[in-house]
Amino acid sequence: MTPYDATSPQEPLPLIDGFGRTVSYLRVSVTDRCDLRCVYCMAEHMTFLPKAEVLTLEELDRIASAFVGLGVRKLRLTGGEPLVRKGMMDLIGSLSRHLRSGALDELTLTTNGTRLAQFAGDLARHGVRRVNVSMDTLDPGRFRRLTRGGDLGKVIDGIEAAQAAGLAVKINAVALKDDNAAELPELIAWAHRRGCDMTLIEAMPLGEIEVDRTDQFLSLSEVRAQLESFWTLTDIAHRTGGPARYVRVEETGGRLGFITPLSHNFCESCNRVRLTCTGTLHTCLGREDASDLRAVIRAGATDADLAHAIRLAVDAKPQGHDFRIERAAAPAVARHMSTTGG
Repeated sequence: MTPYDATSPQEPLPLIDGFGRTVSYLRVSVTDRCDLRCVYCMAEHMTFLPKAEVLTLEELDRIASAFVGLGVRKLRLTGGEPLVRKGMMDLIGSLSRHLRSGALDELTLTTNGTRLAQFAGDLARHGVRRVNVSMDTLDPGRFRRLTRGGDLGKVIDGIEAAQAAGLAVKINAVALKDDNAAELPELIAWAHRRGCDMTLIEAMPLGEIEVDRTDQFLSLSEVRAQLESFWTLTDIAHRTGGPARYVRVEETGGRLGFITPLSHNFCESCNRVRLTCTGTLHTCLGREDASDLRAVIRAGATDADLAHAIRLAVDAKPQGHDFRIERAAAPAVARHMSTTGG
């Protein structure tokens, strides 16, 4: 329990950045570790953080709860792969108190799905109502190659277990020009047949990897044009709190989202900040801004001190990111997506 759990006689002032955007959504990376090595996310041979640098579960709870106390209404737990973190269900169980109190609208997570069959029931029991599962292909061989050894069957089993537990599942796929572009219509139709929403994401220039991202990048404007050659896509107002813009695919009856940080950025309406597993707060995914909240709390900060540090960081949130895809160009930021939080 923290002071942020107590009922306050007055609502806290919202977290508003210097450009007038209200921050209501916190993404928390609980670990930089993952049991897959997706080619667009990680280098093949990653050096992971020592335990001492990673926030404890209690520290993660304290910082996340401070954000809730400052008006954040949505928490998404990410990684790496969040379900590889020891004690993850204890953290989710603790944070779920904010759902019961009404201080939080949604507690959810993004996962690669490999351990979802094991934990789906516990997630539902703790008040998680939906999850995002990253899955870029339906071809087992291609999946093994893109993830450097992953088992597609485990992911599909996890999706089925989540749905059986009553969780809504959204499938996320990164659009990759030479890897899954031709398969995207089949993947969308597969998701919609199973009652899952689908979101396509442009490859983002985060961290050094073995390939040139210009060989991977596929504009979702091109993908949408291709899909509209045989499907009817109707723009809809559906929002999940994130950056995706949604359409309804009339022929499948399902929803399809587009996340387009390069071809059509969404910075003007950004309501998100990210906390890494080391306690670094990034207010923009595509900039090297950073505020060290781990140092704040490990120096003995009071809850008021922590709240002040958070407000200072949010006030300095940049107007927009620096993403660009150019041959031989360095990534926009050096940190990998797995470190920042997917």
